[in-house]
Amino acid sequence: MKNDPAPKPRPRGRPREFDETKALDAALEVFWRQGFEGASLTDLTQAMGITPPSLYAAFGSKAELYQRTLERYQAGPGALAWAALAEEPTAREAIARVLQDSARSFKRRKQPPGCMISTAVLRCADELRPIAEFVTSLRENAVGRFHERIARGIEEGELPSDTDARVLARYYGAVLQGMSVQALDGASEAELLGLAELAMRAWGEGGGRRRAR
Repeated sequence: MKNDPAPKPRPRGRPREFDETKALDAALEVFWRQGFEGASLTDLTQAMGITPPSLYAAFGSKAELYQRTLERYQAGPGALAWAALAEEPTAREAIARVLQDSARSFKRRKQPPGCMISTAVLRCADELRPIAEFVTSLRENAVGRFHERIARGIEEGELPSDTDARVLARYYGAVLQGMSVQALDGASEAELLGLAELAMRAWGEGGGRRRAR
């Protein structure tokens, strides 16, 4: 008589009964519209179509879920405008297009206005400091991208050698963040494009030059 094969061990816990990607996208939109502190657990679970225990089991905590959505935004909607830095032949054209594409993106009808990262957790309680620091690092990443392209423009002779790449990058980072706030406050796409055009005038007017001391 042959021995019956040993039974296979059963997987621990119940299998997830929801699409994690769709749930994450739903959470992203809630956080984008309401912010971290404004989005309640009920708001999130209703939008995601899951229960609180399922949320914690899949994502760990509200803070960890928020971080996941920010990373997803950065790799998705937030990445579209940055393609210009690699696609345009000059630093000026690249940065101008980043601002223009962002202006259009900030007022896209099928998504919340503005940039999810630019206006995220600007001020917070001490217990949320790790989240604020993570968001700050994402904003600094944007300034770093500007800096890298401007520095290359200096090396290629497009900008004077005495141009302060860090200051100019910080300036365009501030413009981008300000445009996001303006979009939230109701500025139109045309107005945001006007701001982008005005900001590029600094490029040809000595913007970022080091001043003699």
